[in-house]
Formats: sequence, structure tokens, C-alpha cells
Amino acid sequence: MRRIGMLGMSPGNGHPFSFSAILNGYHDAAMAEAGWPVIHDYLARRHRSEFGVGDLRVTHAWTQDRDVTERLCRACHIDEAVAEPGDMLGQVDAVIIARDDPASHRELAAPFLEAGLAVFIDKPLTLDPQDLAYFSPYLAAGRLMSCSGMRFASELDALRAAPGALGNWRLARGAIVKDWERYGVHLLDAILPLTAATPVSVRALGAGHQSFAITMSDGSLLSIDALGEVPPVFRIEVFGDAGQTSADIRDNFGMFRRTLWEFWRMLEQGPDRHQCQTTLAVIKTLIAGRLAAERGHEVRLDAL
Repeated sequence: MRRIGMLGMSPGNGHPFSFSAILNGYHDAAMAEAGWPVIHDYLARRHRSEFGVGDLRVTHAWTQDRDVTERLCRACHIDEAVAEPGDMLGQVDAVIIARDDPASHRELAAPFLEAGLAVFIDKPLTLDPQDLAYFSPYLAAGRLMSCSGMRFASELDALRAAPGALGNWRLARGAIVKDWERYGVHLLDAILPLTAATPVSVRALGAGHQSFAITMSDGSLLSIDALGEVPPVFRIEVFGDAGQTSADIRDNFGMFRRTLWEFWRMLEQGPDRHQCQTTLAVIKTLIAGRLAAERGHEVRLDAL
């Protein structure tokens, strides 16, 4: 058994509960009382055979609120609620940092990375070029993984299975809720692994919401719109010279379970060069988009 520590909590983000439940199973009544009805609903619709990933088990948990930590432990069969993150050192084999506020990630992750443990960090990894430079060697060494679950969404399996089916891409576009800084990563992680082209530059467009045009290395365009506070939408469209397709990504459980399986695979087999390159491209594109919006002009990724 590999002992996993679950670290942190962000407002509105129930990933500590969903990730822990997928790995450990869950206590139905305690999960129903935990305050995450959407998570409880999609967990309840899955068969028992779908819980558990390899030899991973969440054995320790910490959040910023002791009451939340105790609710997490009750709901997800976690043995130890620790008082401080550092209390997990020497007690776990790897950690999952389940906060989606990137400014917190380096401080939380560094003690574990520098102690030689493997770490999964919830998206987005960082929006700071200096932090990205710190994390990059750990990504390359297979000691760090960070992505949105949408990188592995089942709704995109047909595109993965037949990458040339649409011919040469002309345009890919996506629409998401909320903001670029926290949610743009979802669509970048979903779309970039589907094409051999890489992002070259990012422009912020004038709109009543955050809108970005990403020029790709093959001359195609990737357009992403973060629509703010609207009904849930995670939609992707791809237009090629031989066809078009679209997907609405909705299966949270499935993509989270695949993500945790990929983390387990990394622990078993070591670094995956493709996954590392995708993460670097995604984060550099996020940073370029933020800078383009601030500066009012196009930002090239190779200038970061």
C-alpha cells in the first residue's frame, strides 16, 4: 500500500473529498453531511468496482480548518487528521495538494518535493514564472504531476483514438465558466494533448468577458472564452479541413479517476516526457494570457 497525504482546501473546490473518495471509497451518510451534494450525487451513481486506484490509499489529511479535516476523514475513511502539513513527513509515501489557488502551491509542495516524495498538485500549478522554474526539474524527473482532469476526459476519447480524423485543424475553441487564471487550465489541458501543434503566442481580445486567441505553431487558432458566472459549461469545438466535432465535458468522476490513475502510473513507472511537456505548455500559455491581458499586447511563450 502506498500511503497518500491529502493537503489543503480551497473555497468552492471539493477535490479533497472527491479525490479521497475515489481512492478510499466513502461513507454514504458522512459524505451526505459533508456539504458537497454534487460530489455525493456523482459518487452515488458509480459502482463499487470503480473505487480504488492501484495501491494508493489516503491515510493522512490536513486542511486549513480542523472541522473540515475531520469531516473529510469521516466521509472518506482516512485514518489520521494531522495538525500541520509537515506532520505527514515520514508518515506518507506521496501527497496530493488539493488547493486550486496557485500562489499557495510552492510553499506547500516544497518540503515534500525536497524530501524526495512524489507530489500531485491541483490545477493550475502556478502563474508565476519563477515558481514554474522551481517546479520544472521535478516535473521532468517524474516526481511532480499537475493538471486538470480534463486532460483525460472520456468525452475526448474519439479524438485521441483517431487524431487525424478531422484533417488539419483550422480552429479549436472552448468555453468555460469563471476566469482564465483558475479555469483556463481546464480547456488547455483538454485541447493541447490532442494536437501536435504547440502554442506560440497569446492575445487578449476585447469582450465583456475574458477572451483569448492563441496562435499555434501550425498556423491554426485556439480560442478560449472564460465566461464568468454563468451556468456550468465546459465545451470544446474543433474544426478541421476534413470535418468538425464538439464535446461537452461532464463526467467529473471519470476524469478524476483517470487523473489519479496517471499519478499512480507515474509512481510505478517514472516520468512521462509527453505529460511533462504538456504541463509546461499549459502553464506557459496561462502565464502568457495573464500578461497579455495586463499589458494589452500579444505575448510570445518563448519570451517567458
